[in-house]
Amino acid sequence: MAQYPAGQSPAPSTVGHPSRRAVLRGSTLAAGAVTLPGLLAACGGGAGGDAGDKTVSFGSNHSDPVDKAAMEASLKAYEAKSGKTVKINTVSHNDFQTNISRYLQGNPDDVFSWFAGNRMQFFAKKGLAADISDIWQGFDGFTPALKAASTGEDNKQYFVPFYYYPWAVFYRKSVWQQRGYQAPKTWDEYRALAARMKSDGLIPISLGDKDGWPAMGTFDYIDMRLNGYDFHISLMAGKEDWTGPKVKGVFDTWKSILAYTQEAPNGRTWQEAANTLVNKQAGMHTLGMFVGQQFKPEELDDLDYFPYPVIDPANGQDAVEAPIDGFMVSKKAKNLAGAKDLMKFLAGPQAEDAFLKVFPSNVACHAKADTASYNALQKKAVELVSGAKHISQFMDRDTRPDFAQTVMIPAIQQFLGNPNDVDNILRSIEAQKKTIFAAE
Repeated sequence: MAQYPAGQSPAPSTVGHPSRRAVLRGSTLAAGAVTLPGLLAACGGGAGGDAGDKTVSFGSNHSDPVDKAAMEASLKAYEAKSGKTVKINTVSHNDFQTNISRYLQGNPDDVFSWFAGNRMQFFAKKGLAADISDIWQGFDGFTPALKAASTGEDNKQYFVPFYYYPWAVFYRKSVWQQRGYQAPKTWDEYRALAARMKSDGLIPISLGDKDGWPAMGTFDYIDMRLNGYDFHISLMAGKEDWTGPKVKGVFDTWKSILAYTQEAPNGRTWQEAANTLVNKQAGMHTLGMFVGQQFKPEELDDLDYFPYPVIDPANGQDAVEAPIDGFMVSKKAKNLAGAKDLMKFLAGPQAEDAFLKVFPSNVACHAKADTASYNALQKKAVELVSGAKHISQFMDRDTRPDFAQTVMIPAIQQFLGNPNDVDNILRSIEAQKKTIFAAE
């Protein structure tokens, strides 16, 4: 997720979020392979014709039931307002991410769901996304930071931000009240609480990394807390040595809580891990706010979170992982005028209001969106993000997608499977990083 920035996550909470920023395993994307033969045909194809065409095609990764219904509500609001038609092509969130490069080079839809930051810039730089700077000039309600997150390396805009969702450490209030737990602020307090939970018969820290991306959030937070935001972003940009003491320190610090982490995380989805929190079997769970999708609406008030704990006081809790999801226009859009018209609507509060009414698990990007109905988690998210000095977009969005997908997924899964092999893992990461980033 959730990544997504992200499957995911990827940022929310009353019902659902997709596999927030599911990403490709192994080297499939780098090799140009497509895992589902029919995906591109199902997802692409555009919608007809010339600039006057009243039909716009929309490639959507909003595939989980509630998320899908929310996206449909936004697009129906556009149809009602404009009198135009949106042809929605919804593809599994994981499969959409897996095949995105081939999709955009083939027969893509006019508008497609995607993520801010490096993930947006990557496809803009590759010439696979349309410049929408002309319509951005008429936008209001977006902060300079959101505009920056929508801007390519050429200073042109390619993205419309829609919502964000912070990552944090989630827990059930009723379990904590029953046990007398208090939210930790420091790493030592965090580990001490985890040890207490284990002695109380709970899984202290639940984790499911079968899809490859959920554990990235833990890496990101430990790195930013230990080494600072600037180092983390430089590391994601391929400018730091993965075999150096700073990165080694991240894995050593992470290793110190593995005894309190749910066993065999590589064989468990994030939903399965989250369900241990739902079922009061686990005490803490690091994920995006979309974890709320696993809770029944009537139990959502029992869900709460605290910011990832301080490791080095020099860095404090200055950085918050809060991925931004939104939309882009394909360079090959068949109905470019219609695509831009839809993007103008998606950049307004009405689209976000329609979405969040169905799926109140995110925080709207637009300043004029209706926040009156925000639940406690959403309100807390606004405070958390607005008070942050730095906002990261999640590993699979802050670095090159090929590096995240083909190198970091197997590396982190290897670490979780064998944490005593860190030196070899880091040497492998560094060697592959040099090859991948040298190709820029």
